[in-house]
This record gives sequence, structure tokens and C-alpha cells, in this order.
Amino acid sequence: MSTNRNASLSVDGKTVDFPVMSGTHGNDVIDIRTLGAKTGLFTYDSGFLSTASCQSRITYIDGDKGELLYRGYPIEQLAENCSFLEVAYLLKNGELPNLKQKTDFEEIIKTHSMVHEQLVKFYQGFRRDAHPMAVMVGVVGALAAFYHEAMDFSDAEHRSISFNRLVAKLPTIVAMAYKYNTGQPFQYPRNNLSYTGNFMHMMFGTPCEEYKPNPVLERALDVIFTLHADHEQNASTSTVRLAGSSGANPFACISAGIACLWGPAHGGANEACLEMLEEIGDVSRVGEYIKRAKDKTDTFKLMGFGHRVYKNFDPRAKLMRGVCHNVLNELGLQDDRLFKLAMELEKIALEDPYFVEKKLYPNVDFYSGIVQKAIGIPTSMFTCIFALARTVGWMTQWEEMITDPEYKIGRPRQLYIGAAKRDVTPIARR
Repeated sequence: MSTNRNASLSVDGKTVDFPVMSGTHGNDVIDIRTLGAKTGLFTYDSGFLSTASCQSRITYIDGDKGELLYRGYPIEQLAENCSFLEVAYLLKNGELPNLKQKTDFEEIIKTHSMVHEQLVKFYQGFRRDAHPMAVMVGVVGALAAFYHEAMDFSDAEHRSISFNRLVAKLPTIVAMAYKYNTGQPFQYPRNNLSYTGNFMHMMFGTPCEEYKPNPVLERALDVIFTLHADHEQNASTSTVRLAGSSGANPFACISAGIACLWGPAHGGANEACLEMLEEIGDVSRVGEYIKRAKDKTDTFKLMGFGHRVYKNFDPRAKLMRGVCHNVLNELGLQDDRLFKLAMELEKIALEDPYFVEKKLYPNVDFYSGIVQKAIGIPTSMFTCIFALARTVGWMTQWEEMITDPEYKIGRPRQLYIGAAKRDVTPIARR
């Protein structure tokens, strides 16, 4: 980061200078931290679309180019050449691991994959038909009641233990939420499986027989984890940072992030995409719904197409497209009703001038939802899978924030538009 020039702002005839900060990539930013003191004014930026809330070394997105970098590495290269745990190590430590570091890190994660047996009983307090994300919010937040001996977050070792615990236990917690919902017995972790293979074992295995993950499906899910590991300062990441800025423990912060992610405009997008496919129902009705999507007066929205950040093709979607077709071929689902419908929508979106001109390409949610459905993951679990992967990014962002010497508790300003100051009239005279 460098500051080599100033930006001038004229307020009521007075010119005030502010330093301009330059990062490695992306727009320069005007440092307005002294704006209130110098001018008596604040900025108004609904949704923080033009406001940099922090300095970060973790993730960079260029929406116009369709580029996503983790610690400087293109997401395409990471997804093709690395496992999810290698990417987790990269995000946490800033560099990709060598073979020994990779092996050691995997062993550490495996040793933390079980949850306290009393936490298992915690699930019984939920209704069987509770949404898995509601269960996730409660269970992850409750971890602080079980693992409270490493809560000095000025200590790097304590922060590392919390990172390892959360990354290791999220697959177990997600799988238990699924098993509880279906009424099947919980499956304990198996240390002879990979991170993703173990998750599939806990999701789909039963005590009746040994479960062996299909390598094609295991790889597909591992890529999904990698593609969702971090995504700069989105709503849930900002929530984790804001919660953490108060000094809250990381379990509470991640629980807050999960709650934010649950929103249909954020992590719930792939769930909404599958619900849309079910609404359309059949390939014969695609034309009808495409027409509705183009009609500005119609409330119907084509979910899974376009992205708020990427003004070009979502780089994650390019990867997921190949993964999606591999999975459908492996499972022989090319002629399945729902997947034929999805592929017809994809074809139209890539060829129809309306979608091409508006750059409404299929996004990562479109493909990841199809892949998860094909693997056998129910729609209600999609956002839980997202949260499992994003916990790596959330914890990395949390640690970066609390170790930043400039960090302060978050306190956004507001533009108050309520009633002016007034006096209370006694009730007898109202």
C-alpha cells in the first residue's frame, strides 16, 4: 500500500486534501478517515458500494475481467492443481504448502474433526424438520461453550487452534445437521479419508456397510469447496469482521456469518436456482419462462444467471461447468428431467442475444446447485455446504482484522431522516 498523491475536496469554498492510497490491484481509494474532523461531514454510501472498509492481502476480484485471486493465485489454477485443504493452508498462511506442510496440516485438521459428545445431544433440542441453516447457526455459536480454553486472541497459537477447530468440525456439524433431519444415525469422522471424502462418508454413510466415496464426485465437491472458500468483502465476510471487531469469539463470529449467508440474495442463491428449475418443471416450458425473464413487467427472475460483482463470465462458473458435465456423465444423468432442463437453460443463456448482450451468463450458483443435486445433497443443505467452505475465508479474514494494528470496532455512520427534536406531551393532554 502506498500514498503518493492527494485528492482535493471543495466544501463551502474551502479546499481540503486527503491522501490517495494505492493497492496491488484495483481502484485507488481516498483516505477519508479525517473527513469529519476537517469538514464536519460524513459520506453516504448505501450498501458500501464505493467504500473500502479495510486493507486486505487475502482475495482480489476484478469483476470486469472476470478474475478472482486467492493470495495472488488465479482461482482456475488453484481449483485445477490443489486440494481444498491446500487452498485453506494458502489462505491462512499466505503461501501454498510444500509436501511436509501439507501432510502436517491435514493431520492437524483430522485430529480436530470430532465434536464434543455433549454437543451431539444439542441437536435433540431442534425439531427434526428445522432448516439445516437454523441448526448450523445454533450449533456453531454453541461451540464457544465447549472450547473456551484458547480464547486469548492476541496469542497466535490460540488463533491457530480456533482456525483448525472450525475448519475441521464444520463438515462434521453439517453432516450431523443432515443426518438429524433425515432421522439417520450420526456417522463419526474417519481419519483414513480425505477432508472431502470424509465429509461424504459422514453425509451418505450408514452403520450397515462401508461407504466408499466416488472419486469423480469427491473431486467435484472438493472443487466446489475451493471455489467458495473466500470472495473478498461480501456481506457475510463483512458481518464476520464487524462482529469480530467487538472482540467477540470466533465461534460467535462464524455463527453470525452463517446467519448472514442464509439470505437468498447471498448464499441461498443456488437453493433458489434449483427451486426455479422445479417451478419451470420441464424443457417444454423453457421458452415460456425465458419470455417472462425478458419481460420487465413480470416479477419472475431467472436465478443462477449474472452476478453482482462479475460483469463478465464468473471465472468460477467456467470451472464448475466442466465439473458439472463430468458429474452428470459419471452418474448417467444427462437425460434426467431436471438436468436436461438446466442444460437447455444454459444453452439459451450462452447463445441468446438478449442474455449475451446483458452478460447474463450462468454463474457458479447455477452449476454448483446442479452438481450438489446430482451428488444427492438435498436443496436445503446447499447453503450449509457454502458455509462449510467459506469458514476458511471467514476465519482468515477474522484473523487479518484482529491482527491489523489499525483495526477499530466497527461503527458506521448514518444519515438520520427521522423526526426532528420534539417535546413529550403528557398522556392526559394527547
